[in-house]
Amino acid sequence: MTLAFSLDPSLLHLNHGSFGAVPTVALERQAAYRAEMEGAPVRFFVGLPARVAAARARVAPHLGVAVEDLAFVANASAGASAVFSSLPVREGCEVVVTDHGYGAVTMGARRLVRRWGGRLRTAHVPLGAGPEEACAAVVAELSERTALVVVDHLTSPTARFLPVDLVSAAAHERGVPVLVDGAHVPLLLAAPLAGVDCDFWVGNLHKFGCAPRGTGVLVARGDLRRELNPLIDSWGADEGFPAGFDHQGTLDLTSWLAAPDALDAVEREVGWAALRVRLAALAQHGVDVVADAFSALTGEDHRVEVGMPAGPLRLVRLPGRLGLGPGGGNAVRDRALAELGVEAAFTAFGGQGFVRLSAHAYNTPDDYEDFARRCVPALVAWSRG
Repeated sequence: MTLAFSLDPSLLHLNHGSFGAVPTVALERQAAYRAEMEGAPVRFFVGLPARVAAARARVAPHLGVAVEDLAFVANASAGASAVFSSLPVREGCEVVVTDHGYGAVTMGARRLVRRWGGRLRTAHVPLGAGPEEACAAVVAELSERTALVVVDHLTSPTARFLPVDLVSAAAHERGVPVLVDGAHVPLLLAAPLAGVDCDFWVGNLHKFGCAPRGTGVLVARGDLRRELNPLIDSWGADEGFPAGFDHQGTLDLTSWLAAPDALDAVEREVGWAALRVRLAALAQHGVDVVADAFSALTGEDHRVEVGMPAGPLRLVRLPGRLGLGPGGGNAVRDRALAELGVEAAFTAFGGQGFVRLSAHAYNTPDDYEDFARRCVPALVAWSRG
């Protein structure tokens, strides 16, 4: 494989789900854009909206969406915030979320209902729930006051898909708009919106898609797209969606310009379709190796039954109450980085902690065997300390 990444070789990288590694070729392209920006800033910024639109046109086919339905945003949370701030006020109305939701997006939904003088309703979806059971759990929270449903395409804390196609169809039958948080999904699925009739969909290109940091997308379809405005009002404010989002004043948008180079590089050097297949198998190998290493020390089963599991993003159960103390999973993450030299994600759900393993093009089976050999004994010791 000739695809190169600028990763610190002294660290074990198993957290592509949070921060994807950027191909060197894309970083070099972004650096060239920055040099151009600093060398002739007036010329650069005057022509920037047109270049952003051209970059959108290169990204849209990678997602299987029309370019006129896609805008760039800083990240999925920024896209969700744009939706929350643009929706017409619905006094006293409710927003439905799930207990698998990403914390920052759920906070935005909570702020929205405070503005409306309404209520946030949370659907409990069991970790092992299949598509029909998961959809039924969300639908059970809908009422005549529901003004928006926010549902994750692939959940951050639990590494599982949710049936966003079924949820969107059921909500639309009741006249309720749907925002899908697809933060982890771009390029992890070949055509993430195929069969998903949602009103808004947000995702990050800088996770599985390997684009430079700060590159997200907002896809909007249907009548409500006319209400959308970027979080920053700039000179494109009257151009509507998505062109209005191409104008962001003097922000450094070089990550947006270089995003297509990252996506194209992976396709050219590896092939996204082949990569998805290989990484699903690699992640399963990681689960087997790491779960068995835990079991050898604890005598317990550390595999996790997840309904609708995600191929390259998988859970292994942590021992005891590890990940549930002060600071939660982030405290374990920080300690693992400082003491073990590993970048990994640690999450919790339903009173249980997990390590969330990721796999991408730069990972090999040795990475998970290294984690099992060096890190699992330490994690077990921490759980008993």
